[in-house]
Amino acid sequence: GELLLSNPNYTTFADIARDLLGSWAGFITGWTYWMCWVVTGVADMVAITGYVHYWWPDLPSWIPVVVTTLLLFALNAMTVKAFGETEFWFAMIKIIAIVALVVVGLVMVFTHTVDENGTTAAISNLWGAGGIFPQGFSGFLGGFQIAIFAFVGIELVGTTIAETADPDKTLPKAVNSIPVRIMLFYVCALAVIMMVTPWNQVDPEKSPFVTMFSLTGFGAAATVVNLVVLTSAASSANSGIYSTSRMLFSLALQGDASKIFGRLSRRNIPVNALFLSCVFLLSAIVIMFFGTSIVTAFTLVTSMSATLFMGVWIVIVVSYLVYLRRYPERHEASSFKVPGGAASAWLVVAFMIAMIPVLCLDHETRSGMVVALGWMSVMGAIAVWKRHRDLTRVGR
Repeated sequence: GELLLSNPNYTTFADIARDLLGSWAGFITGWTYWMCWVVTGVADMVAITGYVHYWWPDLPSWIPVVVTTLLLFALNAMTVKAFGETEFWFAMIKIIAIVALVVVGLVMVFTHTVDENGTTAAISNLWGAGGIFPQGFSGFLGGFQIAIFAFVGIELVGTTIAETADPDKTLPKAVNSIPVRIMLFYVCALAVIMMVTPWNQVDPEKSPFVTMFSLTGFGAAATVVNLVVLTSAASSANSGIYSTSRMLFSLALQGDASKIFGRLSRRNIPVNALFLSCVFLLSAIVIMFFGTSIVTAFTLVTSMSATLFMGVWIVIVVSYLVYLRRYPERHEASSFKVPGGAASAWLVVAFMIAMIPVLCLDHETRSGMVVALGWMSVMGAIAVWKRHRDLTRVGR
C-alpha cells in the first residue's frame, strides 16, 4: 500500500520491482506472477473437478476442466464489465455462504447437535481430539503450506484499489480491513467446522463445508453448499485468468514477452494473452491423470503456487527496503506508512525464508516447491541473459 501510493505510475508489482530493483527484477517478477496465477488456476480446476464429482463421481475429470476453461475465456473475452459483474456475484455468494456457515455452526454447537458418528458439536472439540497440536509441532508446521496458499491474491487488494478514483482514501481502508476479514472468513470458519466435526473425523476427500451442512438434516443443504464452494473455486480461477492476461499484456508492452500478447481486441481485451493463460489451465487434466487422487494433485499445485507467491512477496518487501533507503523523503511524507517500517519488512523476509524448509517436510509439498524454485531459477537465468544481450547492444 505504501509503495503504490508513493508513485502513481505503479500499476503492477513488476512496475515496482523494475523501478526499484532493476529491469531484471521486473522481468522475473512479471513472469513469476503470471505463473503464480496460472498454477493457482490449475489448483482451482482440480478443486472444481472434485466438487463436480460430488454429483457425478464417474464423470471423466477432463470434462469439468474443459467446460470451466471455455466459460472463463468467454466471460473474460467479452468486456471488463462482464468480468466485474461475474466476480461481484461470485464474491457475494462466498460471503453469504461463509457467514451462514459460521451462524449455523454456532447454533449446532449451542444446541449440542449430534452427528451420525455420535459426536456432539462442542467448543471442546477444538482440543478434545489429542490437544491443540495432535500431530506434534511438525503437524503445526505442515499446515503452513495450505495456509500460505489460502492467502494468495491478497496483494491484489493493493493493485486494484490503486486504480480507483481516490486511492489515498480507499487503499488504506481496504488494507486495514484485511485482519477483520481474516478473523471472520478464515479463523472463525475453521474454528466452527472443527467444533462441529473434530479434525480427525474430517474426510479430506470431501469439502468440510458440504459435510457440515449435511449435518443440519436438510437434504438439499449439501447440494447447495457444494454449488457454493464450486462457484468459489471458479471465482478464484476467474480472478487468476484476469490477472495473468493483464500481466502478460504488461510484459509484452515492456518488451519482456512477444508483441503478439500486447494486442487488444475491439473490446480492449488482451485476448491473445487471455487465450494462452486459459490453455495452461488445461494442464490440470494431465496432473490429475498422473496423480493418485484429487487431494494429491491439489497438494502438488498448491505447494508450487505458495512457493511462487512467496517469491513475489519477497520481491515486494525487498523493493520496500530499497524504497526506504532511496526515497526517505517519500516515506516521511507518506500518509500510510508500514507499521514498524524496515523492521517489519525484515521480519516478513525472515518468515518467508523459514517457510522453505517447512515446505520440505512432506514429499508432496516438497515436489511442488522444487518445481517452483526451478521456474524462478530459469527466469533468473533468462533475465541475466537479456541484461547481457542489452548491454552488448548498447556497447555496439
